[in-house]
Amino acid sequence: MYQVQAIDDFNTARNRALFSRIHHFMNTDRDKLLSFNDVKEILKPKNEVYRGMQVVPIQLIVGSEGRYRDFNKAFLPRRSHLRARWTRVDRAHLENVTLPPIQLYEIGGVYFVRDGNHRVSVAKTQGVEQIDAEVTSLSSEINITPQTTTEELKTAVINYEKNIFYEKTGFGELTGFYDLDFTMPGSYDVIYNHILVHKYYLNEGKEKEIPFSDALISWYNSVYQPVAQIIREQWINLNFPGRSTSDLYVWIVKHWDFLKKKYGGYSLREAARDFSVKYGQNQNGLFRFLALLAGHVGRIFQK
Repeated sequence: MYQVQAIDDFNTARNRALFSRIHHFMNTDRDKLLSFNDVKEILKPKNEVYRGMQVVPIQLIVGSEGRYRDFNKAFLPRRSHLRARWTRVDRAHLENVTLPPIQLYEIGGVYFVRDGNHRVSVAKTQGVEQIDAEVTSLSSEINITPQTTTEELKTAVINYEKNIFYEKTGFGELTGFYDLDFTMPGSYDVIYNHILVHKYYLNEGKEKEIPFSDALISWYNSVYQPVAQIIREQWINLNFPGRSTSDLYVWIVKHWDFLKKKYGGYSLREAARDFSVKYGQNQNGLFRFLALLAGHVGRIFQK
């Protein structure tokens, strides 16, 4: 009897997952379970703390460490191969068998399954509101809601980083420019390091160190603006839909550095043109370039 009911429950859950997928076909992110590793890469938590056993609201479990492709955002099963294990867990639930606590990561106020994905899926399907879990918390300055998508989280992190950068450096007040915008997290740290390197070169041969604010203004006027002007003159933005001028500044400067190291003399204009030709309107080529760029801080060289 319980086995038949568990099979029916699985089929119902699978059908609901299919209907949800169809409903969100225009915006598939709304149907995707969050990947813990993707979220961790975006938020870059600095530490983690073991919290022990807790009672966790089911609605705040929004993702998984390793099974995020097997379930949708409501933790409904998306694949037929989950049937055997799912129905065993559901049968245990129907028979009131006590199962071991699940293991969760907490970050940003929500939870990700480390172990126990099927138990969470069955619990949600059966309308359970809370579940026993062994919790490890990771630090984050960004809050996540059950409705947050990966792209929305990325945007929230970028906005947070921008606010910190502008507040820390006084960039807007010093330059009058508030549109230093990026489409990738971590870019403001790159800019901050560019300014520090520029400051280092400005200080060479001087007895008194120049203030950071003076270096920032000099970098903006003599480094960033000339690159942005070349981007506009060569219409490079048109070759990179969805990317900002500031994105292109970082990538072109990195590419210029690479070309100078490999070939020697290479002008900024030539580097910008070469970058646009090689990677513009070619997303695979751009992704390869970004993979090379990841983990490295570009350097500014004075012309």
